[in-house]
Amino acid sequence: MFRNRRAAAIVSAAAMVSAGLSVITLESSAASAATCSQTSHAEKRDASTVGITMTYDKSVNGDSIGVGTTATYKIVVGTTGIGNPYVNTITDFPPSGFGTPLSASVTAYHLGTGQRTEAVTPEPNAGGWKVTSTGWFVNSGNPVTYTVTYRVPTNLSGGQQVTSGGVGVAGTVGVSNELPNLTACFTARPNTVGESALGSLNNNGLGSSDGQTSSTGSISDIIADAIKKYIGS
Repeated sequence: MFRNRRAAAIVSAAAMVSAGLSVITLESSAASAATCSQTSHAEKRDASTVGITMTYDKSVNGDSIGVGTTATYKIVVGTTGIGNPYVNTITDFPPSGFGTPLSASVTAYHLGTGQRTEAVTPEPNAGGWKVTSTGWFVNSGNPVTYTVTYRVPTNLSGGQQVTSGGVGVAGTVGVSNELPNLTACFTARPNTVGESALGSLNNNGLGSSDGQTSSTGSISDIIADAIKKYIGS
């Protein structure tokens, strides 16, 4: 009977892992929803943009993220109307206390192949992390996207709101912009019971909250294997 209750507890914890949520997460999210936004958006239309509108977006991959796991930020630079500017530098400014990026990529248009994602190595730049190119082509159907992942520091408190810095963009006339208020916010949380019992999702190659398959299998595969081992013992 005791063993059945323990197995049920594991299944319950696993369900929370699959949802990427915990009781603490739900309470923190509800309390902070009005002031902590995962996304922000900005536009630029003036004489330098020659009748088009430049758009800038920044987002983080979750509204609540476990300490010690990872946070992934996505910066998208686009345009509307007729025009084909080029972007040659994008700088991401992470939250205070975040270290060197764990990984980064740029998705951009390439002649003959269309949108293509390539791994890049960010370089330090005035407190942020920049990626550069001879020029990423941008038009109304082909934005350029810079995706960068950092480790979430373990000294954050559960329920603490974590707001990133902004974004810097450079390129042809009209593209360049400094956007200190283009931020993204999440609420830090302790690892869920399931993450503690089965190991963090990041250590299993799944990131902090996503449920895609990886070299180690899906979340459901990992959960099933853990339960089998427990019952077998």
